[in-house]
Amino acid sequence: MNSKINLLSTESYDYDLPPELIAQTPIIDRSSSRLLVLDRKTDQLTDQHFYNIIDYLNPGDTLVLNDSKVMPARLIGEKSDTHGHVEFLLLKNTHSNDWEVLAKPARHLHSKTEVVFGNGLLKATIQDYLGEGRFNVTFNYEGVFLEILDQLGEMPLPPYIKEKLADKDRYQTVYAKNWGSAAAPTAGLHWTKDLLAKVKDKGVNVAYLTLHVGLGTFRPVNTDNVKEHHMHSEYYILDEKTADLINQTHQEGHRVIANGTTVVRTLETVAHNHDGKIVADSGYTDIFIYPGFKWEAVDELITNFHLPKSTLVMLVASFANREQILAAYEHAIKQKYRFFSFGDAMLIK
Repeated sequence: MNSKINLLSTESYDYDLPPELIAQTPIIDRSSSRLLVLDRKTDQLTDQHFYNIIDYLNPGDTLVLNDSKVMPARLIGEKSDTHGHVEFLLLKNTHSNDWEVLAKPARHLHSKTEVVFGNGLLKATIQDYLGEGRFNVTFNYEGVFLEILDQLGEMPLPPYIKEKLADKDRYQTVYAKNWGSAAAPTAGLHWTKDLLAKVKDKGVNVAYLTLHVGLGTFRPVNTDNVKEHHMHSEYYILDEKTADLINQTHQEGHRVIANGTTVVRTLETVAHNHDGKIVADSGYTDIFIYPGFKWEAVDELITNFHLPKSTLVMLVASFANREQILAAYEHAIKQKYRFFSFGDAMLIK
């Protein structure tokens, strides 16, 4: 490792990405996306397709997936008094009908301001300002909230995706079950039900946990020093069945493969909270993983290609090392891989 590189400098995780490589739409066949395999021991890079992932999984291994479901969390409405345009992005349900939202334009919203959506089908009252464009709000409606949200809401696509999504389900994994995310756990978008069936037929365990993805994971790091960046918290649930299976996998000498950084955040949070042990657990995590982190739960990682200077690039640079990750990204750019949410995948083994 180059001793001149400061691993706590945000600039150390920058790279140049041609804008045309940012995937704007999902490919038709999820599992036909490309897969770059990085071998941490040998530095070897291998170009594959995602359906080849089965060749890298062995009987007795456990593949862990995040079954959180993305809410159509983007709401367009207007203030009831001035009819001024307001946009909400639901972040998390704090209590009953109370939610934390990201709102814009934030400067025109104040305590007790009422915002109306769908000609009054849904109303929201601003309670208090939390900073960084976030507010606590209380919703008022008749019926079932998720049904109203499904009717009025749009999928909260990241700002670098400029095209409108034709099919809402393409921003969901095929195994999404538990509503609560403001963004998709995108490493899971490559799986099809058929490919998961083949994985199980090979004798690989498939386990699930839930982490509701918030916007904090995707926000840029605006501090020069990595340690000064503040991570927002995300809610996770790890049940006893999955915890037991992970422990059994390790006891029998097999590998735990995390499908996505959200799975990593959950498993490593639980391990660090329980002296290296994996137990049934739930709560909020604001874990920040960057080089120097002590890994305790995950043996291999399936992930997408992440934004420059993001916390997710720092996470993968902790799992491999910075030089390996930047070399892999350089290779992916030369080979014209597709980047970010609807882009291609990477296996770090």
